[in-house]
Amino acid sequence: MSDGPQQGAAPVGAMARDRAALLAAALPHAAFDGWPIAFEQAIADCAFDAGHAELVFPNGAADLVGYFWQSMDGALADRLAACLRDGMGISERVGIALREYIALLAPHREAVRRAMAFQALPHNAAGAARALYGTVDTIWRAVGDTSTDFNFYTKRLTLAAVVAATLTHWLAQQPTGDDAADAAAIGAFIDRRLVDVLRVEKLKAQARGLAARLPDPLRLLGQIGGLRGGFAGPGPGRGRPG
Repeated sequence: MSDGPQQGAAPVGAMARDRAALLAAALPHAAFDGWPIAFEQAIADCAFDAGHAELVFPNGAADLVGYFWQSMDGALADRLAACLRDGMGISERVGIALREYIALLAPHREAVRRAMAFQALPHNAAGAARALYGTVDTIWRAVGDTSTDFNFYTKRLTLAAVVAATLTHWLAQQPTGDDAADAAAIGAFIDRRLVDVLRVEKLKAQARGLAARLPDPLRLLGQIGGLRGGFAGPGPGRGRPG
């Protein structure tokens, strides 16, 4: 397999430009027609031929939706770099990140709804998982998480549930026309979810502390077996009365 560029491939800079152009052209259509139709309409609006569109997004609408989420993640990272301050706790930072994320998505509410419905289809499940992981990873890195052990994964799984719940709740609410009131409502929902997460994490930490103080169950079984004449598992004459 060649390490060089494929024949006919567009330069990287041109590819990025064309991806952005197709997304910008597709967004107005996606809200009304869904992403597969929006992709075809965007190709026509950008005057791209089918072959070039396939180079830009080889998997068609699935890649376009993935690129939409990536673009939102990039914009979120930029916002958080500008608004997060030293001295903020992790919970406060995550709460701000989730609020900023919803604020970024708000102008594209129906396109977001269509994207989530599209990625809910079984054959798009992998793309949905990648998109959610990308958002969660963007948030954790932006708020300053540096974990590299098992916590790296547990933190992302926990936040993924909060992000999914927040998006679902946000889409289920009808906008009131008062942007400030709507933002306050979703902010209150986010705060409740984060309080729930912190409560669970506290209980888990307490359980780990309790478990650390308990005797080793295998050692305890061995001691019990020794008192009874030896524990070597089930079998004739082993740990049983003669």
